Amino acid sequence: MSLRVRLSGSIRAASGSAAPCAIWLAAACIAGGSAIAGPADAADPSSRAGSEAAFPPVTDIHHTIQPGDTLMALSRRYAGDGRAWPALGVLNQVRDPRRLRPGSVLRIPSRLLPAETAIVEFVQGPVAAVPAPGQAGKPALTVGEPLPEGARVQVGPEAFVTLRLADGSLIRLRADSDVQLQQLRRRGRAGSVQSVLDLRRGGVESSVTPQAQPDRRFDIRTPTATTSVRGTRFTVDLAGSGQATTSVDQGSVLVRAAAESGARHAARSNQPAAAPAVMLAGDQGVAVSAGGQLGTVRPLLPAPDATSLPAIWHDADLLSLSVPALAGAAVYQWQLANDADFAQVVRSQRSSSPEARWPGLPDGRYYLSIRGVDEAGIPGRAATQSITVKTQPAPPLYQFPPPGGTIDRAQGELRCTGVAGAGFYRIQLASDRAFQRLLVDEERLSACRTALVQVPPGSYFWRAASVRQLPDGSLDDGPFAKAQAVVVGESPATPDAASVHTDEDHGVDGVRLYWAADPRQTFQLQIAAQGDFSQPLVDTHLAQPSWSSQELAPGDYQVRIKVIDPSGLQSQFSSARTFRVRPAIESGAGLPVTSSDGQPLTRP
Repeated sequence: MSLRVRLSGSIRAASGSAAPCAIWLAAACIAGGSAIAGPADAADPSSRAGSEAAFPPVTDIHHTIQPGDTLMALSRRYAGDGRAWPALGVLNQVRDPRRLRPGSVLRIPSRLLPAETAIVEFVQGPVAAVPAPGQAGKPALTVGEPLPEGARVQVGPEAFVTLRLADGSLIRLRADSDVQLQQLRRRGRAGSVQSVLDLRRGGVESSVTPQAQPDRRFDIRTPTATTSVRGTRFTVDLAGSGQATTSVDQGSVLVRAAAESGARHAARSNQPAAAPAVMLAGDQGVAVSAGGQLGTVRPLLPAPDATSLPAIWHDADLLSLSVPALAGAAVYQWQLANDADFAQVVRSQRSSSPEARWPGLPDGRYYLSIRGVDEAGIPGRAATQSITVKTQPAPPLYQFPPPGGTIDRAQGELRCTGVAGAGFYRIQLASDRAFQRLLVDEERLSACRTALVQVPPGSYFWRAASVRQLPDGSLDDGPFAKAQAVVVGESPATPDAASVHTDEDHGVDGVRLYWAADPRQTFQLQIAAQGDFSQPLVDTHLAQPSWSSQELAPGDYQVRIKVIDPSGLQSQFSSARTFRVRPAIESGAGLPVTSSDGQPLTRP
């Protein structure tokens, strides 16, 4: 059934005169097209689309009639179009449109307000938009994409998304969150924005643009609580247990516990229901239990001490950060973003210890946020700090000496590998691991190597970096490789051949060689028959400066010796010295006496 009524002339509040009029009104008994639902359908059906029982419908606007108000003026004010006034009259059972009684309340259905959208400001990782009925879904969101009222945004475990609302407010959805844009409307064509978000899982961080309009609405709802904006920066989290928490950084917000949940909790516990709402100021937070009971307002934990965090990070494979433990913190919440407003979060982590570890990041400047979360699950104040990741050009690999090895300052050199794309290399040597006391700083080496002739013996640290030339001709120094310990020493002196002495006892004890040396040194001894040491008859290492043998046949031989220092450094081989092994039995002329087979005779 339909009713047709024609109105002519003006319809004003009772305090003003109204000319007689004829009424022609068209409205359906049930909502359809642009018509408004009747009184029995007190809420907008479209506002319930995609909702669950835990989230009540979005409430309508209730306008108190002022002197001079007309249905047409109110239609223009709220709907942005004066043609909606007949529907307002039918919905509110206005008996005489010519006489609106001041002080009475007129209900304005929220769906009459002009629709707005949310714009995807930033997205990383898998983020999907589940559509409202009659709308197309978005399996993967893109930057700049508009999202209509009713869309449900689902964020993957390693994903992040930031939405910009019509009033400029930024809504940052954390990883593993599920939020429905329950209402995106505006009062009239240029009035205040009305935004309602239903948080089903995860967390939302909001930076709300301050506005002068007192009727601006910005609500974030969970199944047990609604947070209404009075301020600018706050967070709402919904735990898997069903507990909802709100913490305020700036401004103030009103937190209202769900009345039905609170009543059920009170009935079960035989305790009086908690206060239904509380106003939070900056640096305050509150938790609402899964049963809907409003907790005690708490001061936020102070920000952790982030002064020890590095300003620059050079590891291409891992970003590992830590801060001192914060008293009262049960959990630590870390975020890394591309911007200081944290609208572009690229990494996030919650940990029971004050440490965060993430896979390596591309070179660039980032912004870090760390919060302690108390035992009630309320995030505290954030410590923020910028951090620069600089990993390119990649540092060289060390070649010589090995870690902790010793190098001869006179003849040895520090060596490392070349790096593709590097035009130069930088090598530093210091007496301290922090490289505050430099002894060597070679900045523009064409090859990754340098000698240490001027460095006194001692224990040091060295490191190397690659340097590339940018298109504009400037030089870009890469990060240093991790410092490595090195010992600089002096090789022992090469033995003098004349210092090698020979004891000969005509075969009784064979031959014995000895020489003067430092008792801490060891030696390498080689003996050859004809001075050719390519295949020595003897090649042995000695712990003492002496060697003896009864195995050598009589004849002339040559010996050379290398000294090995306790540091591992070695001298060159000494010049060869000739010595003779005499036969065991000699003739009167000093010649060896041989047997019938020509072999020298030995003593029995």
